[in-house]
Amino acid sequence: MKIKKKRVLIPFLFLFLAVLGLSGLALGSARFPLNEVIAVFTGGGDPTVRLIVLQLRLPRVAGAVLAGAGLAVSGLLLQSATGNDLCSPNIIGVNSGAGFAVMVLLCLFPMAFAVLPLAAFAGALFTTFLVLGISVGAGGHQSKSTVLLAGVAVSSLLSAGISFLSQLVPDALASYSAFSIGGFSGVQGADLIFPAIMIGVGTGLAWGLAPQLNLLCLGDELAATLGVRVKALRLICLILASALCAAVVTYAGLLGFVGLIVPHLARKLAGHDLRILVPVTALLGANLVVLSDLAGRTLFSPAELPAGILMALLGAPFFLFILFQRRGRYA
Repeated sequence: MKIKKKRVLIPFLFLFLAVLGLSGLALGSARFPLNEVIAVFTGGGDPTVRLIVLQLRLPRVAGAVLAGAGLAVSGLLLQSATGNDLCSPNIIGVNSGAGFAVMVLLCLFPMAFAVLPLAAFAGALFTTFLVLGISVGAGGHQSKSTVLLAGVAVSSLLSAGISFLSQLVPDALASYSAFSIGGFSGVQGADLIFPAIMIGVGTGLAWGLAPQLNLLCLGDELAATLGVRVKALRLICLILASALCAAVVTYAGLLGFVGLIVPHLARKLAGHDLRILVPVTALLGANLVVLSDLAGRTLFSPAELPAGILMALLGAPFFLFILFQRRGRYA
């Protein structure tokens, strides 16, 4: 009965996302009545409104939906696989890997903007395998804490590398700064094809792993006795989480804290059953990022505040709240 009640959250979050999506299409530096926005999708509407809605705002809203869902599910997978609710793509070095790859490319080829998404994706995945390799080399293949420590170490090293390169090639810093903040300005429909496939497939796989992850949350030994291949499951989750995050990084830059905040909020609403938690987390993440992007371009209009900055303003205090709430556990 409880599961049925919690499933009601899913259509509610879909409905709220639809409202936010329509608001994102209607609101901005130029505001359009809702009936004009709807007319665009029925084949009518003013040509100017049609151009702005379809070419500028629709890709932006779609990009925010995909980013929110992908990063939120990525964070949920990492937290479930490691048993650490402070874990997120930032912690294991995925963002730093993407950022370092972008910075290296900008230093070597300052005008190579077209291949920045590819560099970010490659850097994120390479960092994941590097972290996994270090954790195995340290004898911690079965240790959740070893993966986290390896991620923190690699992330710190890559962040230092980014700072070093920014001093060597100051001109690259301006381009990197826009990427590192994270946001959806200038996103086009073509930019979203590959990420949409990755995030759709990745979220589906995460939902398919939910029953095994439920068992993993009971502890490694008990999960193993119940037939779960713990090492393989943890490895799959880490790679899948990194792929989801890397797909978002290719067009949205380094959006922080989504993967940390949303799984916690989703657990408050939906409990700990990952069969419900995966779709709720994806929808909640999409809602939060769309709302952040909408707020950033309407509250300060005609100026615009990137979604990455708003997420950082929300995420940093939330991180500290979680840290102090669990200070005894992590002391």
